Amino acid sequence: MQNDIAPASVEALPMWRLSMPNRPLAGLTVLVVEDSRFASEAVRLLCLRSGARIRRADCLRSAARHLQTYRPAVVIVDLGLPDGDGADLIRQVASTEPRVPVLLGISGDPDLADAALAAGADGFLPKPIESLAVFQQTILAAMPAEMRGHGLRLLPDEVIQPDPSGLRDDLAHVAEILATAQDTAAVDYIAHFLAGIARSAHDPVLEAAATALARDHDAGHALASDLARISGLVQERLAQVASM
Repeated sequence: MQNDIAPASVEALPMWRLSMPNRPLAGLTVLVVEDSRFASEAVRLLCLRSGARIRRADCLRSAARHLQTYRPAVVIVDLGLPDGDGADLIRQVASTEPRVPVLLGISGDPDLADAALAAGADGFLPKPIESLAVFQQTILAAMPAEMRGHGLRLLPDEVIQPDPSGLRDDLAHVAEILATAQDTAAVDYIAHFLAGIARSAHDPVLEAAATALARDHDAGHALASDLARISGLVQERLAQVASM
């Protein structure tokens, strides 16, 4: 990916005011860089409930195109992307002037929070991203002082539930990669992508299988049994989602 991600035409930041307590992000544009459709749908719903607009990129290359054209107020980057490390994008966005006001990392692996912060992120959101209060407070806490509203605000207790069609798309994506995977990079991506969507879907069995695949891959062990188990689980989950 190119190092220069300065926008070709900078969109002026909106005048943000805490005019609607139940829409504290009104007027802001959020760019989420996330390859999971299920996780992206969760962020879309959270933005909708918060009053923010959302744009989505599913890889580093797409994110670079967005950032060359638009100037979002908030950028949320998944640490595991199909064409590279999200921490690299965080590092580039953090060093671009004028700096994005809010830059956050997200991942299904909470241990990657330190990597996101070390790269220059202002905060970190572990998956699943479901709590409206946590989403809003993480963004508000990272905002520059001049962009924050004043006064007390009631925290929402809403938990969002993304449409299962996004989960179906993610599972179908994994099934397609499994059918053609021929190198270790594909296996590594499958393990981390699947662990993330398993956490988002609250599926501990699938998450455990993805974790075992990642562990055996890192240890250089044979992966045939792991991949066969995951393939069977993915097909089971696809059948279950199709029946919803």
